[in-house]
Amino acid sequence: MDKHKANIAFAIFAFLIVLGFQYVVALRTVATIDYSTFLENLRDGKIAHVTVTEGRIEGAYKQPEEGKPYFVTLRVEPGFAAELDKAGVRFDGASDSNWLTSLLSWILPTLFFLAVWAFVFRRFAERQGMGGLVSIGKSRAKLYVEKDTGVTFDDVAGVDEAKAELQEVVSFLNDRDRYSRLGARIPKGILLVGPPGTGKTLLARAIAGEAGVPFFSISGSEFVEMFVGVGAARVRDLFEQARKAAPCIIFIDELDALGRARTAMGGLGGADEKEQTLNQLLAELDGFDPSVGVVLLGATNRPEILDPALLRSGRFDRQIVVDRPDRTGREAILAVHVRKVKLADGVRLAEIAGITAGMTGADLANVVNEAAITATRRGAKAVDTQDLTAAVERIVAGTERRTRVLGEKERHRVAVHEMGHALAAANLPGADPVHKVSIIPRSIGALGYTLQRPTEDRFLITFDELKDRMTVLMAGRAAEALEFGVVSTGASDDLAKATDIARDCVTRFGMSETVGQAVLETQRLQWLGAGQGDTVSDYSEETAREVDLAVRDLIEEAFASAKALLSAHRDDLTAGTNLLMQRETLTPDDFPALRPGRAAIAANARV
Repeated sequence: MDKHKANIAFAIFAFLIVLGFQYVVALRTVATIDYSTFLENLRDGKIAHVTVTEGRIEGAYKQPEEGKPYFVTLRVEPGFAAELDKAGVRFDGASDSNWLTSLLSWILPTLFFLAVWAFVFRRFAERQGMGGLVSIGKSRAKLYVEKDTGVTFDDVAGVDEAKAELQEVVSFLNDRDRYSRLGARIPKGILLVGPPGTGKTLLARAIAGEAGVPFFSISGSEFVEMFVGVGAARVRDLFEQARKAAPCIIFIDELDALGRARTAMGGLGGADEKEQTLNQLLAELDGFDPSVGVVLLGATNRPEILDPALLRSGRFDRQIVVDRPDRTGREAILAVHVRKVKLADGVRLAEIAGITAGMTGADLANVVNEAAITATRRGAKAVDTQDLTAAVERIVAGTERRTRVLGEKERHRVAVHEMGHALAAANLPGADPVHKVSIIPRSIGALGYTLQRPTEDRFLITFDELKDRMTVLMAGRAAEALEFGVVSTGASDDLAKATDIARDCVTRFGMSETVGQAVLETQRLQWLGAGQGDTVSDYSEETAREVDLAVRDLIEEAFASAKALLSAHRDDLTAGTNLLMQRETLTPDDFPALRPGRAAIAANARV
């Protein structure tokens, strides 16, 4: 905003200079005379020509008078002028306005148009991400120092491996001689890769806070503008600022916006500006010496689309994966975030970490915040376990919709469906234990849900465990078939998930006897969540038919297993359904049949 005001002040100053110059020129060439003098000069034949307006007469002398070739005078009504001339009275015309009024009549309209122009240009610049005209090519990186970041490694948890690797950067910035003693150099560029919300930006700010050096932070999208060459100019300016402030850290967030892989059709569709910006970044990475203490950090959740030239050695030398935390990491992250809230005695964060599998650091921060809001809403003095559990359920399943009133028949069907899921999960060895089952409708469209809690983090899954998961998914539909003889549309989401697992077993894991041990579909690395990765398939139509049949057989087998299991526990299904309809929400403490440890019975019931 200060640069914008400076531009307006400069324009006004230039206008006043031009106006003053014209005034000086007029003083040197134009004589202002009274009307009597004009009439005398007219009778004496000294005037070459005149220009008559309503209130003024301007003209030129035949010979300059007192060095001035032009004159101007204010008109007097001709008849009255003749009378005054006869009486020998000196007279002159006058204007109702003064010089200040005339000056303002020029300045005020000009200022008005300048203000309109400045307002329009500012709105346009804000939409296009530009500053003033003189700042288009300037870097928009924000400069932080240690006191501004306010983040250290103590505030980062759950990513111990990534933190350990980045501590080397801090050590290098604080003691460069130690590394140069044996000829080692710090990596030119370090790329943080991981899903959204895992703490990549937090790690970068923690490095600056630990090292106590200037921290340049900018988003990759801020380099690219509508004008070709602006992005490249900003890259040059950013690295120039960094060299002057060395030792320092440059952090480019969302690097994929700037470093997307170039194509053969790069000059079409407005991509030329992006390519110029990327080329300039590559040139700067080749040109700067890391021994001066400039460290470049990048962060992205889409590494698969980055240009290979950006990832080669000598540019981004090191890639650090910042993945979703495991159970121990989630507990450590929760411990960091609960520092800011008043926690009740007896809260076990390990228990909350167990029901938040797959959540990132940002998700866990949201859980703690939602729990604090829930505790405040109910007037509690501190946040307890039920608040944290309710927050997890709100994030996973959405908010409760008690205003959605179900009919008694629909409510009964939902209770049977959810109790089928819960009993199958409680009685299968490869399924996660049940934490809670509810028939309260949720905002995401679910009429009920079964919340399971894994006992440990799993990195390998056997075929039997995958079949158990499919059985749990099909158990809701199987319970409806047992109780009512017909199924409903309530199992559509369960069917979709079971189909995905079955297809992965057949096409990716080679677990089908009929199709064989071959990988038929490969899924490229992606961090943006399920369903957004590119799947590559390469097999014949005959094989595709075999895949479809194998997937169908796995789903039918899971449905039959679920039906047999629930038939063996029909009394538990009936009793659990009735109790669930009464209480709407059940835990294993409320209904002991939901407690784990019935794997032996389940094995006999499996088809």
